Amino acid sequence: MNLSKKQIQHLKSIAHSLKPVVLLGNNGLTEAVVAEIDYALGHHELIKVKINTTDREVKQLIIDAILRETNSIQVQAIGKVLAIYRQSDDRKIVIPKI
Repeated sequence: MNLSKKQIQHLKSIAHSLKPVVLLGNNGLTEAVVAEIDYALGHHELIKVKINTTDREVKQLIIDAILRETNSIQVQAIGKVLAIYRQSDDRKIVIPKI
């Protein structure tokens, strides 16, 4: 799914008030964490994930792996917090067609 800049801006505005649902700890990105992110995306569609690392390259590798494994779209990454979106069958979030 490809989203326009206006659609991503809409998702950013929704994500602004959200708290991180999944926190990555010292063990990094494990299968259990990926499963939890996948479950949360199925339930909420738009979630925040807190990645607890200060190394930018490692953080980008983790973000790429999350997006690939969960088939989601990056909405925003600020500091240690990543906002991602994946549309579910229920379509809980209405994205304007622009």
